Amino acid sequence: MRTVNALEIRNRLGALLDDLERTGEPVIVSKGRRARAVLISMEDFQRRFVDKQTEERRAAMLERVRAARAPRVGSDESLTVLRGLRGELK
Repeated sequence: MRTVNALEIRNRLGALLDDLERTGEPVIVSKGRRARAVLISMEDFQRRFVDKQTEERRAAMLERVRAARAPRVGSDESLTVLRGLRGELK
């Protein structure tokens, strides 16, 4: 992985982006003596973040569908249970 400082980013951003696109190798951006950020290619971003979020959303939605299909507990209708909770049934 290549490390560049903030000044080099400011002066050579276009060339660094071209190198990143060509090689696909992440670029570490430092300021002072500390690494502050990482530039990654769009393909890496898509694979690491967007695709993962889509998969997590899909899994959560699938879990909600499965929960909605869960068998009924007891034989009472939901309206009857609700009225009982409200104290409307005696």
